[in-house]
Amino acid sequence: MEKRYTKPNLPEKICQACGRPFAWRKKWARDWHAVKTCSERCKGDLRRNNRGVPG
Repeated sequence: MEKRYTKPNLPEKICQACGRPFAWRKKWARDWHAVKTCSERCKGDLRRNNRGVPG
């Protein structure tokens, strides 16, 4: 059975790019465990910053 969240108690994570907290969104329901950034912009920033790092 799928876990249901109510607005006052949504799970939160810290964005790996900007360091700000962000809350669960319905579109992330299937892969919440894999979400690392709060937005597409932060996702791009994270990719740009990691591009020169080997491994």
